[in-house]
Amino acid sequence: MPPIKQLMPAVPGWLHLLMAFLALGACGSLTPVSPPVVDQLNLAALSAEVDAGAFGRIAAVVVSQGGAVVFEDYFGSQSPDGLVDMRSAGKSLTAIAAGIAIEEGLISGVDAPVIPVFADRAPIAHDGEIKRSIVLRDLLTMRSALDCNDWRPSPGNEERMYRTRDWTRFALDLPVDPRASPAAGGASRFSYCTAGVFLIGQMIERESGERFDQYVASRVFDQIGVTDVEWTRSLSGEIQAGGQLSLRARDAERIGRLVLNEGRWDGEQIVPADWVAEMLTPASRPRQDLSYSFLWWRAEFRVGASDRTVDTMMMMGNGGNIVAVIPEYDSVVVVQSRNYNTPGDFEISRDLIERFVLGRLAYSAAPTR
Repeated sequence: MPPIKQLMPAVPGWLHLLMAFLALGACGSLTPVSPPVVDQLNLAALSAEVDAGAFGRIAAVVVSQGGAVVFEDYFGSQSPDGLVDMRSAGKSLTAIAAGIAIEEGLISGVDAPVIPVFADRAPIAHDGEIKRSIVLRDLLTMRSALDCNDWRPSPGNEERMYRTRDWTRFALDLPVDPRASPAAGGASRFSYCTAGVFLIGQMIERESGERFDQYVASRVFDQIGVTDVEWTRSLSGEIQAGGQLSLRARDAERIGRLVLNEGRWDGEQIVPADWVAEMLTPASRPRQDLSYSFLWWRAEFRVGASDRTVDTMMMMGNGGNIVAVIPEYDSVVVVQSRNYNTPGDFEISRDLIERFVLGRLAYSAAPTR
């Protein structure tokens, strides 16, 4: 299915706004919407359309530029202090944690073998040369040789993992993809695998001696002022490093701003700058319009109705949840959305950003780096 923005006719912005207000008027039972918390970008049209339901179940939109929030609005019953499950957007935070663990010497590097870290869980099913060749890089890039794909039925599909009590055992015991080649070591083609990302979190736990959520809190959240998050856990209490992280929109913006600032926060280097650069370097192209790096997505977003595009690095999760880092505009754009399992959920949020936000940011952007 083509992106939603390709299916929508070109409609002048003023007409979009009029249609949104008419839609609100037709729903007399709705409580009148409140104005945005912050609106220095003159995005009343965005708020009106979201309030009218034009983008489904959008919960919050927060935009910062130059280190300051320039637009912030909440929709439906969402409040500024409410948490939203941003699903797989949380994977990108695991990549940040991995870089810190490498910097601290807890993990030797992206070529560190994974399976030997779990020697105490032996015997491991389907053990062998290929599985033992899997390294951290393979999990970070979704290119491990595990027979694991969340986008189709597979032995490692995440829905199968959630039905088990011991997610570590589930992930370690996965078979090797029959198409994997010993000549490629533990690497294979791109295959989106939440179980593999969960293993990264368990790897960090074992090498640091700290539970994964506590490790992230002490190294990242405490440093950037994030105080209220909810992690999903397995039935045995394992922390889901592969997503399903609930947090506030403003806190999601803080994570994006940390990456925008090349790992610095208030003058302190929280994440190594060279790791941030490597983390954002594309390793594969799962879709023609999307590339993938170390648990981060990258795409060219169209600026309004123009032919101009802007390079965008993203945390991205089911439902259309996006934290977009846009260095050219010195900006972070957060869309929290509950359009879970909706076809085209990413395109819905992308259309909102392209059609309303990027033109305003381009106009107000000061020269950056």
